[in-house]
Amino acid sequence: MTRKATAAKIGLFGIGLAAYWPQFAGLKERLEGYQAQVVARLAEMGAEVVSAGLVDTAPTAVAAGDLFAGEQVDLIICYVGTYATSSQVLPAVQRGKAPVVILNLQPTAALDYPNTDTGEWLANCSACCVPEIANAFARSRIPFNVVSGLLNPIAGYAGRYFDRAWAEIADWIAAARVKRALNAARIGFLGHTYPGMLDMYSDFTMHHAQLGAHVEVLEMDDLHQRVAAATEEEVAAKVAEIRQVFEIAQPGRDKISMPVTEEALRWAARVAVGLDRLVADFDLDGLTYYYRGLDGNANEELGASLIVGNSLLTGRGIPAAGEGDLKTCVAMLMMDRMGAGGSYTEFYAMDFVEDFILMGHDGPGHIAISEGKPVLRGLGLYHGKRGYGVSVEFNVKTGPITILGVTQTAEGRLKMLAAEGESLPGPRLEIGNTNSRLRFGLDPAEFMNRWSEEGPTHHCALGVGRQVGKIRKLAQLLEIELAVVG
Repeated sequence: MTRKATAAKIGLFGIGLAAYWPQFAGLKERLEGYQAQVVARLAEMGAEVVSAGLVDTAPTAVAAGDLFAGEQVDLIICYVGTYATSSQVLPAVQRGKAPVVILNLQPTAALDYPNTDTGEWLANCSACCVPEIANAFARSRIPFNVVSGLLNPIAGYAGRYFDRAWAEIADWIAAARVKRALNAARIGFLGHTYPGMLDMYSDFTMHHAQLGAHVEVLEMDDLHQRVAAATEEEVAAKVAEIRQVFEIAQPGRDKISMPVTEEALRWAARVAVGLDRLVADFDLDGLTYYYRGLDGNANEELGASLIVGNSLLTGRGIPAAGEGDLKTCVAMLMMDRMGAGGSYTEFYAMDFVEDFILMGHDGPGHIAISEGKPVLRGLGLYHGKRGYGVSVEFNVKTGPITILGVTQTAEGRLKMLAAEGESLPGPRLEIGNTNSRLRFGLDPAEFMNRWSEEGPTHHCALGVGRQVGKIRKLAQLLEIELAVVG
């Protein structure tokens, strides 16, 4: 199964002053036409738009707010067409109970001053009341942001004023989409956290309270039952899928490497079928897992065989994080819903010769962002863990990347950390782990200092593209602290 994208629900209202309509014929209709353009563009971005139309009095603002509250919108967009008093804007946002973005989008690049009459000016004076509205929102403790620029791509000015403004709006829509996905997310917690990793320990109630996400506590028995129920036809189909997705490596120089036998491949496939059923039966949007096991018992055998199936799940938009790291599973979900991937990652080494940081992990990776075909490598043991089996190895696509971590403060609040950089070409460790060469805006030593001083966990989600713009907005929507490093 593949998770379907969640659409952000955006409450939109335009504003104007009712006193203008009888004074300037055609002004209201012209502004409504501009507002229709905004609605169309938001829909093109994948938003579900809840439009309250053109609000021009305090009573219609109240009605708009009630509409937004009833629809439970993720974000309210106030499109400023012309001047309106703040008293007829505030109720829509107060009652709508969602963060707001004020759109100050002018239809023209400049007025034809000698030939512009009052009616034409009013059709272009979106900037007039933006400070007034901002003051009302600030004094009412309503979070807000302003996006200013051009409504249309006017030649000579589009790049700076149209493209920039609409890219900012697109980031807000993406952030609202991720917030909605998080609010509705069901994350499975299978087993327990890796013993002793104090940064990994999570308060489930904190995630429910601050993200709206649901944590479904699962037993190994839940997975055992579904693995045992896998049919031979399902296992054969999964083997075929694995062979299509992965390249199977021969043993390398690492002393712990071993062949990927047909028996090992079929077992990994059977476990992957069980994982698919687990996700479907519990309607999961993500999974975090770890189980130590003992002396080769059934739990150890199962716990050591989850990497392949969980990499397949992660590549299909159901992020899986090892070592019982719930916070990084959340970060991976955020990155995936941004369209960036989000691979389970930690810091491996600093390269002072070529000026990069090596990052990766022995757990599942987001194979959809692999540079080339991901590799399956047999391992005779998993370092620091019990058991042996088949692991996944690749490096993320070269080009721009973003890392995102979710940690916890001493006050019990979630906190996000992010940094943008580049994924570089070059050889990787052939040890059955994902690992990539990442260069950030600071040298490796300074970056490690700055990142660590923010109190992170030792894992993070590695995604492709430059995502900090979206992440900043998501943090605002979630009311979660964000530190950007670099």
